Amino acid sequence: MSRIATAALLFALAGGAAAAQECAPGALDLRDADSTLRFQIEVVDSEEGRARGLMFRENLPRFGGMLFVYPQPGPVAFWMRNTLIPLDMLFFDATGRLTRIHENAVPLDETPIPGGSDIQYVLEVNGGTVAQLGIDLGAELRHPALDPDTAAWPCGD
Repeated sequence: MSRIATAALLFALAGGAAAAQECAPGALDLRDADSTLRFQIEVVDSEEGRARGLMFRENLPRFGGMLFVYPQPGPVAFWMRNTLIPLDMLFFDATGRLTRIHENAVPLDETPIPGGSDIQYVLEVNGGTVAQLGIDLGAELRHPALDPDTAAWPCGD
């Protein structure tokens, strides 16, 4: 089965065509040239929430994730202190374009994982999700946290 067909099948199981669904705080849409995906997410937009992240969690739903929202673009780095599950980290600029991917971050590893110098959003999903779904650099995210005037894929489109 091709990557596109696999992604389409998995996405269908997750709830249908994201493009036809409205933006919602608990959902994030991700698209590239081949597909559109929807993840059910938690949003963390406070310093305390970003510091805690997914620490101490023993699992994450298959199409679940956590979106880290920063007040403005800047340098970010993550680590896996007290994080018990492997994660893929997707780093986005202020427009919501995917600029860096770190796959399969090792649980409990305290080695810094740099995201870049101009990052405003970070999506953490289960380790292996990026490879399984074929998510590539340049993908665009859609979520109400993005500024509709500068988002590459604003809500309502």
